[in-house]
Amino acid sequence: MVIVIYERKIMENQKNKENYNSRIMRYIKKSYMLYIFLIPAIVYAILFDYMPMYGIQIAFKDFRPDLGFAGSQWVGFKYFKMFFESYQFETLIRNTLVLSFYALIAGFPIPIILAFLLNYTTNLKLKKATQMVTYAPHFISTVVFCGMLFVLLGTDGIYNQILGVFGIKPIGFMTKAENFRHVYVWSGIIQQMGWNSIIYIAALTSVSPEIHEAAIVDGASKLDRIIHIDWPSIMPTAIMLLILSAGRIMTLGFEKAFLLQNNLNLDYSEIIATYVYKIGIQGGQLSLSASIGLFNNLINFALLLVVNQISKKLTKVGIL
Repeated sequence: MVIVIYERKIMENQKNKENYNSRIMRYIKKSYMLYIFLIPAIVYAILFDYMPMYGIQIAFKDFRPDLGFAGSQWVGFKYFKMFFESYQFETLIRNTLVLSFYALIAGFPIPIILAFLLNYTTNLKLKKATQMVTYAPHFISTVVFCGMLFVLLGTDGIYNQILGVFGIKPIGFMTKAENFRHVYVWSGIIQQMGWNSIIYIAALTSVSPEIHEAAIVDGASKLDRIIHIDWPSIMPTAIMLLILSAGRIMTLGFEKAFLLQNNLNLDYSEIIATYVYKIGIQGGQLSLSASIGLFNNLINFALLLVVNQISKKLTKVGIL
């Protein structure tokens, strides 16, 4: 009797599995064009995200290009210890974390505020002009944008020339080390706030106008509507983006930091990304740079998991 029941359960499981597989196949056939569009993205991910993982092994080897991956000597955690014991370790970690958290704390709410302002702007010409002005910097390349910063904020830049007209001494935006973080973060906010606000504006369009009309009838102000209607509607999107941003805490833009870097601000501008470039590409220490990069990515992954778990407990919203 037990055997018969067991066989029936096996047959039912197989039947359910076959039904599930048939449903999946029917769905794929029905939406095959969507899957065709996915192919380039999948190929790109395989070629540039997964296949390069084979090279991670050089972080644990004394890599020599003439011997290749397989022929290089295995040294374990030698280069990780070398980095941890380096006199620059503390400075690199501090600069990277301070710059990352500064950019996250200062830059995260501004696109949301801009989205709210644009959402409540009734003058269409003003709204379009504001969108154009705030979106445009995103399309300027990092090299050109940094060049513009030197022209505007350099010792003889436009801003200091204007200050000179009023008898004010020039400000060393690019020469004083303590000013580097402010220039880096706020220039990044100016460049990206318009583009980053697009997703919040799109989320706000999903709010039913009838809810706002009912709130207006009840005497709710614009601030009340933002707090009680708009913010709850975009909160899942904001939390998701915050979690993703937390996963990039240790990954700052190399190009901008490197282009704004000079001997005068090196104590504040030297971050992990620029250090890896210097020792890996310029210095040829490929194993050491690979070990630092792997350590950096592991920290990012751990932060992503931690922030995701905190978010799921507090708001029931997460990405994993």
